[in-house]
Order: sequence, then structure tokens, then C-alpha cells
Amino acid sequence: MSSYGLTHLVPLVIFVLGLPAAVWLGRRHRGTDGPTRFSRGAAIVLPVVTVPFQLVDLAFNFDVDVTLPLHLCDLAWIAATWALWSHKPFPVALTFFWGLTLTIQGVVTPALNEDLPHPRYFAFWALHLLIVWAAVYLVIGLGKVPRWRDLGTTVITTLVWAVATYVFNVVADTNYGYLLRKPRSSILDYFGDWPWYVVQEIGVVVAVWTVMTWVAQRAAGRAAGRAARVT
Repeated sequence: MSSYGLTHLVPLVIFVLGLPAAVWLGRRHRGTDGPTRFSRGAAIVLPVVTVPFQLVDLAFNFDVDVTLPLHLCDLAWIAATWALWSHKPFPVALTFFWGLTLTIQGVVTPALNEDLPHPRYFAFWALHLLIVWAAVYLVIGLGKVPRWRDLGTTVITTLVWAVATYVFNVVADTNYGYLLRKPRSSILDYFGDWPWYVVQEIGVVVAVWTVMTWVAQRAAGRAAGRAARVT
């Protein structure tokens, strides 16, 4: 798939249109006690529209370099499903931090060799768009704002994934998570060579997550203050 060709621009348009819809739905559902039927329905939809394409890919297009579910987005959709079903702080935080930084990078600069009608094309876009929409719905819409402790658990979880995936890459000669080689046409082009781009990426990501937490906490505090004045 060529970046910003027709088969990239169409999912981008769908992605952009879905963002305000996710915010609007979340705002409508604020104040509901526990996960809504919509949220749990979305939790079911996410694996329903991603897993079949992944199974087809595993069965008929297996390639050890790209088919195994070892990219962080493969964990992010599980976190998003868990978060939508339960609204628990840990999976919500994973969905928020992973979705609005790492997953969204895949939307803007997709490292995807396959195009229509390859199953990997559909799996890629279903996975990426739904994760980001889930993050927007949960945090910006519903107001399920991650706490500072949630930032810490997300950083630790991500580092554990990075170490385990790096070891697999070395053993199997793969490049999941782009921990050994940069993908083509990505933000990592502005970083140094390996291994420095990995270190720089970790530093930038943690810094961005810290700012996101601060902004989200500030916004939640202002909203709570306005609500208290009204009452």
C-alpha cells in the first residue's frame, strides 16, 4: 500500500469522521453507572472485526516476519476490548497511552506492504481505527482519565513487552515493534541509528505520556470544578 494513495486516504477519512462521533457518544454516556450496553457492544465488535482477518492471515498468508501478533497494536486491541467491557483504570490507561501515540502513528504513517483485497489490509485498518476510537470514547468522551499511577503501570508494561519482543526478534530474526530496524517512512526517520533510535523513542514516548497525563488531569479538575459550582 502506498502512503497517501487512495487506499490510505479512504481509511484516513473514515478515521477522522469517527473521532467526533466517539467524543459525542462518550459525552452522552457520561454519568452512567458502569459500562454501558454500547461500550460492551463495542468490546465485542472489536475482536469480531479483527480476529477473523488475523486467523485468515495466519492460516493462508503466514509469514513469521509480520503475521505473529507481537506488535504493540496487537496488545492494544486486547487492552481496548478489556477497557470497553470493564472500564477498569489499567486497560483504559493502556488504551489511552498506546492508542493516542503509538497506534495513531500507524494510522498516519502505516508500515503496510499489502493492499486491497489482502486480509492483512483489512485487519490492519480495523485494528488501528477501533483502538484509537476506543481511547477517545473512554477518556475524552466518558472522562475516564488515567491517574499518575496508571502512567507508571503503562510504562512498566510497555518496557516488559519491549524486552520480550526484542529477545524474540533476535532469536527469530524478525523486527516486531521495529526494535531492530526502522520501518519505512515513519517518525523514526528523524531519530538516530540503532540502538539510539529505540532509546530516543522510549524517551519521547514517556515524555509525551507524561504531558498527556498532566493535561488530562488538569482538564478533569476543571470539569469537576465547574460541576461543583453548578451544584
